[in-house]
Amino acid sequence: MRWTRGHFRHLIGGTERAISTSSETFFRTPNHQKTFFKSQNSEDNLVKRLCRENKHEEAIINLRERHRLTEAIQVLDHIERPSPSVYSNLLKLCLQQKALEGTKRVHTHIKRSGFSPGLSSLNRIIDCYCKCGSLVDARIVFDEMREKDLCSWNTIISGYAKAGQLKQARNLFDEMPERDNFSWTAIISGYVRHNLPNDALHLCRTMLQDYTITFNKFTVCSALAASSATQSLMIGKEIHGHIIRTGIDSDAVVYSALSDMYGKCGSLMEARHIFDKTSDKDVITWTSMIDRYFKHGKTKEGFHLFSKLLKSGNKPNEFTFAGVLNTCAHYNTEYIGKQVHGYMTRIGFNQSSFAASALVHMYCKCGNIEVANKVFKWIPNPDLASWTSLINGYAQNGQPKESLKLFESLLNTGTKPDHITFVGVLSACTHSGLVDKGVEYFTSIKSKHGLDYTLDHYACVVDLLSRNGKFLEAEEIIKKMPMKPDKYLWASVLAGCRIHGNLELGEKAAKELFIIEPENAATYVTLSNIYAAAGKWGEVAQVRKMMDVNRVVKKPGRSWTEIKRKVYTFLMGDKSNPRLKEIHELLMELNKKMREEGYVPKIDHVLHDVEEEQKEENLSYHSEKLAIGFAILVTPSGTMIKVFKNLRTCVDCHTAIKYISRIESRKIVVRDSSRFHCFEGGSCSCNDYW
Repeated sequence: MRWTRGHFRHLIGGTERAISTSSETFFRTPNHQKTFFKSQNSEDNLVKRLCRENKHEEAIINLRERHRLTEAIQVLDHIERPSPSVYSNLLKLCLQQKALEGTKRVHTHIKRSGFSPGLSSLNRIIDCYCKCGSLVDARIVFDEMREKDLCSWNTIISGYAKAGQLKQARNLFDEMPERDNFSWTAIISGYVRHNLPNDALHLCRTMLQDYTITFNKFTVCSALAASSATQSLMIGKEIHGHIIRTGIDSDAVVYSALSDMYGKCGSLMEARHIFDKTSDKDVITWTSMIDRYFKHGKTKEGFHLFSKLLKSGNKPNEFTFAGVLNTCAHYNTEYIGKQVHGYMTRIGFNQSSFAASALVHMYCKCGNIEVANKVFKWIPNPDLASWTSLINGYAQNGQPKESLKLFESLLNTGTKPDHITFVGVLSACTHSGLVDKGVEYFTSIKSKHGLDYTLDHYACVVDLLSRNGKFLEAEEIIKKMPMKPDKYLWASVLAGCRIHGNLELGEKAAKELFIIEPENAATYVTLSNIYAAAGKWGEVAQVRKMMDVNRVVKKPGRSWTEIKRKVYTFLMGDKSNPRLKEIHELLMELNKKMREEGYVPKIDHVLHDVEEEQKEENLSYHSEKLAIGFAILVTPSGTMIKVFKNLRTCVDCHTAIKYISRIESRKIVVRDSSRFHCFEGGSCSCNDYW
């Protein structure tokens, strides 16, 4: 069969009926077959990956397009003198498929056929090589060109810049006989993309000095991105002024870049002003502004803007939902998270998206592990983030057995855990005192799963050993660590020393922490607790003096509870609550009942060397007790109480709340800085081990 240009045009137009059904037409020799299959390995892997991800439609399209390109290139050898349009169309297909081998074969055919390609054809070949990942071939073509136009220079410079070879890109840029906006944008965006924002800004200033060139919106966006990366508000404002003066077409992309620059430079008012000026806001614009509020701790403004988004007619995407839910998790605002969950359910969001994982995370962090588990089971194909969130959730909520059971289920699915997953697993072992099991899991991280240890892993296993008084083993691990211990590891050691009264090692850990973060009051307080428990009041006074000299202020204990969507906050000694007198009376009455049932105040860790009666009074009004007393007063009998605290709950409060849960017949959940404690019927989910 003799192939004509008509057959070829019919083929590359997307119809395969012109192709002979005989395989010999395309694979004439075993060597041809070998070459073909070798060049298809990477594409085969892509198709396999798409199939694993259930993207069957994309996989089919990829196969169809690849088959069409391969057949077209095989047919090329049958055409004696192809026309320029044949090569042009083939190179276009190669570019679409990122087919480097195909580009090389077409280029070779061009040279062998005696065809003299024009400037546009050579530029297209350079573009193909650049985008298919062979800058060496692209540069050879560029250097061999007798004539080059602006497009030739821009194409090769852009290729180098995108690949991060910025020295080569800049050398060519400096050699250019002339430049246009694309030239400047290519090199500036290259600097920004590869984390060299200062170089980008320097080049922007140079560009502004050339009055023959004006910024376009693409250059502006790159320059603003550089200002954002360096948090250069002054330069960002200069660029903004240039935009206004030159009348650059400020569409949604430019406004978004401006708003992002102001937000990252800490100027939220200007960012919001730009946001409000944007007339054609899309969901990405909304999501970016909402996230800026959250990142700066402006949660009220962020939630309010999210509410406006829902009313605007724009539909939130999974990034929007994930950002809002993660903020709910961070600030324990479950009632908002539930509303978001309800909205997501009504609009029918993708259950396999990472927004679903954010839902699991939110409920876990808010202490609602039952709903978190329901959401997890509702996800058709949970990703690793969902598994890890629930594993951590069970560990933090006093259900270590369920956490470890879930981890084994994860392994049975064939999903490979990452280092964050093992942090949850080791935490579960720590919270339940499973020393041998924890050490076994720790060892398996490297030996069985092939992962490198992180500082978090070391901190977890040292915490596990220290809490159980195995200080020799903990010190041995610290000595063998390939990296320097961080503050979290030494804090774990110090906490273990507090539990077991290890003065010598506790002093060593505190000394290390004083070097790492001398401003952290927790170190001074914990060391004071160790001394106080040992009755060493002179040393306690010295620690207090150190705090005064270093101007370290102890973070006040703060607890809060949410009643009917309103948050009530309590601090020890705070008299702002109008029902404080009733709360104190209730706590005094509860204290009497608790003593009748055997409660004895735990005064060992009260820091001041004062009379025992005064110590007991100090303990009576800790912030979590005030919050629980208030919740008992204002909620119906039997209602579950949930309290959050910014610090670790003390031993006395932990003991007292167990008694209160039995006396009041209440389920009381307390989330301190370490974990959730679920008190019910006089016992705690942590089994007095936290």
